[in-house]
Amino acid sequence: MLLNHRKRLLQLWRIAAHYRVDTHLPIEETPQLEPIAKLIRMHPASYFQKPHPDGVRLALEEMGTLFLKLGQLLSTRRDLVTPKIIEQLVHLQDRVKPFSVDTVIEQIEQSTKKGGLGQPINQLFARFDGTPLAAASIAQVHTARLHDGREVVVKVVRPTIREQIIEDFELLRDLAGWASARIEAARAVHIIDIVEDYRQVLLNELDLTLEAANTTQMRNNFLGSSMMYVPEVYQASKNIMVMERIVGVPISQTQVFDALGYDRAALAAKGLTIFFTQVFRDNFFHADMHPGNVFVETLPADTPNPNPRYIALDCSIVGELSKADQMIVARLLLSVMNNNFTGLVDIIARAGWIPPNTDKYALMRDMRRTVSPMISKPINDIDFAGVLMSVLDIARRYHLDIPPQLMLLLKTLVHVEGLGRDLYPELDIWSLAKPILTGWVKQQFDPMQKIGELRKQLPELLLSLNDMPQLLDNSLQSLSNLGGHQDQQLREIQQIRSDMLKSRQQDWLAVLGFVGSLFIAQMIASHAVWQVSSWLAPIFYVIAVVFVLWRLLN
Repeated sequence: MLLNHRKRLLQLWRIAAHYRVDTHLPIEETPQLEPIAKLIRMHPASYFQKPHPDGVRLALEEMGTLFLKLGQLLSTRRDLVTPKIIEQLVHLQDRVKPFSVDTVIEQIEQSTKKGGLGQPINQLFARFDGTPLAAASIAQVHTARLHDGREVVVKVVRPTIREQIIEDFELLRDLAGWASARIEAARAVHIIDIVEDYRQVLLNELDLTLEAANTTQMRNNFLGSSMMYVPEVYQASKNIMVMERIVGVPISQTQVFDALGYDRAALAAKGLTIFFTQVFRDNFFHADMHPGNVFVETLPADTPNPNPRYIALDCSIVGELSKADQMIVARLLLSVMNNNFTGLVDIIARAGWIPPNTDKYALMRDMRRTVSPMISKPINDIDFAGVLMSVLDIARRYHLDIPPQLMLLLKTLVHVEGLGRDLYPELDIWSLAKPILTGWVKQQFDPMQKIGELRKQLPELLLSLNDMPQLLDNSLQSLSNLGGHQDQQLREIQQIRSDMLKSRQQDWLAVLGFVGSLFIAQMIASHAVWQVSSWLAPIFYVIAVVFVLWRLLN
């Protein structure tokens, strides 16, 4: 119930009013949001406030960790959120005041059952730096040195953050239920499912053992690679992670690469290759590739490094696709590249993303009208991210039901292209991506690969042959019992129909008895027809109540 969250709701109402969030709601597209906008304007905090161009972003940052992280996650869902709000969400700042070093040490020294490492700080580290390297809403990072001399970083989850987030998610789930029951657009985008998906994503981000497992898997995928390096995790618990400290600079510091003589065009192309390798070779991709999580290794200026590697950090959010989804993604991208919008809509329809009553021809027409002018430009002038964003805007208007994992992938692809273009403005993602995608699709239909996959599955298939006699016997038994089951089900259906008919008759009898008794009682009480003594009227009132009780108890 929303009333159980009244204190928090009043706080959120004040923040929304202060930043005039009502002026950012897409009321033209979703008129059902008008009552919410009016409610926000009713708060005294909005009376003397002018609309702020970044009102949504500022409001979410003040509302707390859950709403800030939710805003960051929604910045990936252009199929759900209008472009104007997306522009604000992508600039959400996840920087907060650090908590004290005493609290950090207490967190680290807690028992493993409570999420710590279960040892005194001086036994774990030869040196521990009290000043944090970085502080965010969920965790903060400190530098340290192990007793064997290895330099490390220590990530520590904020205390009590889990309880705060779970409490706010209870409110968010109730709000989603309220909106879904009253707003058609909320039902169309499955808002309750979205909240549940993001709840799981955020709770996973709070568990550093999951991030450690993701980091280790990605490290193993690129062991010995000349393209990317993933730091080693030395120790991890629910609230603490100790990992190798790397030497590099964020990918956004292009001036450093120029000073070191790095080939920025080659570096940008390598980044795209890494992404497609993660998606199609490993089926395990880093899904939070902003500049703070993507570094490039650096060596001293006098040390030649003609082939610098990328360094991947913060693997808390990763994506995985089924084989079917991998094929859908490859075919979708190739359809856009080949200007084949009939094929694009056909792929979307086969994937089950289009609602039943959608006009497919109108959808195809909008796709062609919006995207064709963008991809008819010279190859170097094409904005690949812009094409994808336009496709997702159309998906939002037509309420296409795109799975979250695929949205995560498309968001990551947009980020990768943006990082690559910042690194090398003339980056041609189309010419780089098309041969990779085409080669992968052809490989999936290669007979030799199919034979190889069959050979790998052969031991399991042979073992399953042992179960064939039992499965065959069970099937025959099921067929022989099918007639009996059908007869039983038919009898049960007939009984249900008989019970429903009897119940309906009892309903009518109770209603007639109740109404008739009340009518007679009223007539007797008013002496309108019969001149009878008034003591009979209460008897008929009692009879009316008896009819009601009889129906309720029967």
